Amino acid sequence: MHSILQESPRKRAGHSRAQTPALLKGLIFGPTGRAMTPAHTRKGGKLYRYYMAADALRGEGEACPVRRIAAGEIERAVVDQLRVLLRSPEIIVATSRSARGSTAGVTEAEVREALAQFDFLWDELFPAEQARILQLLVERVDLGLDGADIRLRMEGLTSLLNDLGSTRPAAKRAA
Repeated sequence: MHSILQESPRKRAGHSRAQTPALLKGLIFGPTGRAMTPAHTRKGGKLYRYYMAADALRGEGEACPVRRIAAGEIERAVVDQLRVLLRSPEIIVATSRSARGSTAGVTEAEVREALAQFDFLWDELFPAEQARILQLLVERVDLGLDGADIRLRMEGLTSLLNDLGSTRPAAKRAA
């Protein structure tokens, strides 16, 4: 314990964040429009992660109707919604149109196939990689009393498509 405390608080905080990345850090906002901050606590040796309203952190908790939300719960909901959105015809068509400008010869079928890989790849990624992809794909998550509104970044989808497309066999890319 003493050796842990000798390390600077900034370094210790960095280690904690690396072990428990907040996937929605900088992306999630409460009903009042203010950012929500990742936080965690330990009870009985178990880690509890959550996002806390900035209003509540500043002692203005009464102003925000959603003081905190379980991190795992909202992160899972956002990823599940992202999976649904990436399979939707509207997103596939929009991504295909956007990708045509940066990736010559890409077809709508290739876009559909690449975005379908997201489901498989997501579960294979390290948490830091998952956080990077969410930062790439999600512009903002607004919490309300009746759910969450997720805004996507189209340029992020094109970038993800290019990353996924780089895993295609060379012969198929050249065709």
